[in-house]
Amino acid sequence: MIVRAVVAWALIVGVVPVAGCGAANEKPAPQRVAVQNQPGKTTTVDTSYDPKIDPARFTAHITNPYLPWKPNKKWVHTGKKDGAPQRVEVTVTKQHKRILGVDCVVVRDIVTMNHTLNEKTVDWYAQDDQGNVWYFGEDTAEYVNGMVSSTAGSWEAGVDNAKAGIVMQAHPKPGAFYRPGVAEDEARILTVTAAQTVPAGRFTAVVETKDVDLLNPDKKELKWYARGVGAIHVIRTGSAHSEEIKLARASG
Repeated sequence: MIVRAVVAWALIVGVVPVAGCGAANEKPAPQRVAVQNQPGKTTTVDTSYDPKIDPARFTAHITNPYLPWKPNKKWVHTGKKDGAPQRVEVTVTKQHKRILGVDCVVVRDIVTMNHTLNEKTVDWYAQDDQGNVWYFGEDTAEYVNGMVSSTAGSWEAGVDNAKAGIVMQAHPKPGAFYRPGVAEDEARILTVTAAQTVPAGRFTAVVETKDVDLLNPDKKELKWYARGVGAIHVIRTGSAHSEEIKLARASG
């Protein structure tokens, strides 16, 4: 959940030029095919996106200033989803997970709504030798009345055609297109000079991104990242839902 609720901030896939790791820094022509991952379930996959992952060029030691996933760091975001109070706690652990041969850092997210557990997620990230942070998947569970109600958002690069993708460039530039790792997600950097005031303080020279889902075009996400801090503000709209969370505090 980079903060995909950030939660997957997470940030929450195209790609910047990363020699040997990614594709071109422009939007590729889609080549979509339908695949059946489960009985009765068909998923559209864009086969034009096929990053080459060389484990030797990745590390779990993440130094990107806009996604500083360092062990023991913690962020708390607060806001509302569909009018209900929401709290998102993101913690970088000392744990690692190997995916496609890549050593990934493990990030844990806990989401509560109305002070009740709503979601728990484990995300996996690594940084390439150019400084770009990649998203390798997540293990997520949604809760209703304290019981797991769904794990549908879970995915892992290399499993069922899922592919890793960049969630933050080493040197963000306006107009750059990238793909955070979900088959039909696209992200674009709108500006690197935004200003934001959130409960944790006022920030300038903020990176602003816009994410869209080609399979669900009414769903959009705006995200703001402050240097040395990470994600500070997320707005999601579409799919009959609305959500806005802001950084309340960071530690570690």
